[in-house]
Amino acid sequence: MDIYTKEKRSEVMSKVRSKNTNPELIVRQLIYGMGYRYRLHVASLPGKPDIVMSKRRKIIEVRGCFWHAHEGCKHATLPKTRADFWATKIACNRERDKKNLDCLNESGWDVLIVWQCELKNLDILKSKLKKFIDSE
Repeated sequence: MDIYTKEKRSEVMSKVRSKNTNPELIVRQLIYGMGYRYRLHVASLPGKPDIVMSKRRKIIEVRGCFWHAHEGCKHATLPKTRADFWATKIACNRERDKKNLDCLNESGWDVLIVWQCELKNLDILKSKLKKFIDSE
């Protein structure tokens, strides 16, 4: 049983953002602080990627562990209420992610996926980002 009324649940869910999320802002701040420049949510690319570095042909996607079912992550567990709904919703998210990733790779883009749980150690994340961005 949900602890909220239907109206309250709708209000809570309407505040969940798809872009400019806190994890995304943290990653953007790290990249900008390292001296790299980028474009945001380029509509001409499949899935409107979060961070696009056109000259380098690099894309960085910041994903929430719950919404994209990060395998092996404690934040990726399904809710007990309406389990069928959530399983379907998250499966569709994963399918869409795979389709977009395949299209980007086929077009010659290198894609790095940064998971929300990786933000716990910013030093490791920063070196991962630098290695990815500077790789040929």
